Amino acid sequence: MQRPRRDTLRLSGIVNAAFISLILGWPLAGNGQAAPEHAPPTAVVRATLDAVFHILDDQQLKGPGHLTQRRHLLENIIAERFDYEEMSKRTLAAHWKPLSQTERQEFVQLFKAFLSDQYAARIEGYAGERVIYLSERTVDGYAEVRTRLVSDKLDIPMDYRLTNRGGTWYAYDVIVDGVSLVMNYRSQFEKIIGESSFQELLRRLKARRVSEEKTKT
Repeated sequence: MQRPRRDTLRLSGIVNAAFISLILGWPLAGNGQAAPEHAPPTAVVRATLDAVFHILDDQQLKGPGHLTQRRHLLENIIAERFDYEEMSKRTLAAHWKPLSQTERQEFVQLFKAFLSDQYAARIEGYAGERVIYLSERTVDGYAEVRTRLVSDKLDIPMDYRLTNRGGTWYAYDVIVDGVSLVMNYRSQFEKIIGESSFQELLRRLKARRVSEEKTKT
């Protein structure tokens, strides 16, 4: 079978729609129950994606007319287990440290909205994919959960990276077929900042947000 091309944004849509993010086993459709407090990394990922796929498999939420409702449900689930601040910090890398607290908070919210728009736009692309869990590795407060996303048409490795805060695991990156979402966005944002400025990056993210809002109305 021919290996599908690496469409990182589309696959991030499936994962973030994560998720962050965005982990589960067999079958995909679960009962939407949250992982217990202090659950191990794989259990956190599994519970999160179980809830995500439960929404995507819900026949009452099918169709374009329910897109906004599904998006809100997914955003609530993903926000509980996705560390947007950690992802933002790693995405901006050296550009994060000089920022004021206000600038950091603004970027985190804009980046979160950007990611939400990315996966929301791809909800309709969900076609019954399922996840196979392979292994889990933890080192000094960080973890990686290795899985494979499979269907009749694809078989792609997906690794979830998590960090532990206060005894709870939160995801901050997804490695899709060897491509890190954090590194993917880092290279894109680094280019914008290098050619212009951090303020230009914020301007573009804001403009995109406004454009998305107009599209919904």
